[in-house]
Amino acid sequence: MEHQEHTAAIGTITGTLLTVLATIDTEDVLKTVVLAGIGAIVSFTMSKFLSWIWQFLQRKK
Repeated sequence: MEHQEHTAAIGTITGTLLTVLATIDTEDVLKTVVLAGIGAIVSFTMSKFLSWIWQFLQRKK
């Protein structure tokens, strides 16, 4: 009985993944990659900027 439960679960998961992959457009993937890159650049830039401000304020003391 346990083997059948695993088979049904694997079949359900595989079917769901294939359905999702079939409905995702290449344009959506490209948009996601571009937005993730922009987010990483903005995050890095803000971290460096805030670090610079913190060091500047520490030197003023």
